[in-house]
Amino acid sequence: MRKVSLRIVTRPIQSQGIITKDNVSVDISAVAYYQIVDAAKSVLAIENVAAAIDQIAQTTLRGVVGRHTLDETLSETEVINANIREILDQTTTEWGVLVTLVQLKDIQLPDTMKRAMARQAEAEREKRAKIIAAEGEAMAAASLGQASDTMMAHPLALQLRNLQTLVEIGVDKNSTVVFPAPLMSTIGELGTFLTRESAAAAEHPPVPPVPATDGREAAANGQPVAASN
Repeated sequence: MRKVSLRIVTRPIQSQGIITKDNVSVDISAVAYYQIVDAAKSVLAIENVAAAIDQIAQTTLRGVVGRHTLDETLSETEVINANIREILDQTTTEWGVLVTLVQLKDIQLPDTMKRAMARQAEAEREKRAKIIAAEGEAMAAASLGQASDTMMAHPLALQLRNLQTLVEIGVDKNSTVVFPAPLMSTIGELGTFLTRESAAAAEHPPVPPVPATDGREAAANGQPVAASN
């Protein structure tokens, strides 16, 4: 008499060195769950059902993963688990065993591959950042074009924008001095006026006044002398 357990059994699959479809060496371990559904077959059809399932699981894991690339192995684990379980079921059915679940447990990558994948991920993020920045610049340029059209249609809007800019600059008592465009034009006109007046004064110099003298010097010079009491 042999006693057979009909409970679900957990069978770890040792780590296997596997070469993927794109020639990358990885170490993968897994775990399988199976249950004996026919006690007579599990005793009569095979000598040691546990050892047989362990060996067939290892070879199946190596064969299934070897048909996938590294990216597929990392991203499509559910598909790989289903393929391994399906192949095991086809073999273990004759032994009175039902494989209920297979899961990849650990995937170990070489250090060089880890660094290469890190650089690839960093480059992908930089590409996305540049694309987002370029899209933002395009949207900003379109908005600035619309704003310029509005200011051309309404000249007063530009003056209001200038005043708003002065308010923003004057926040927090900073020492920035801003000369608006109208003030600068006024200063330029004032400078032109002063230059013009200086040139006119140079062309027509003023006549100096005659200094005051006494009566004898005036009489000698033939000038009239005012009489005083």
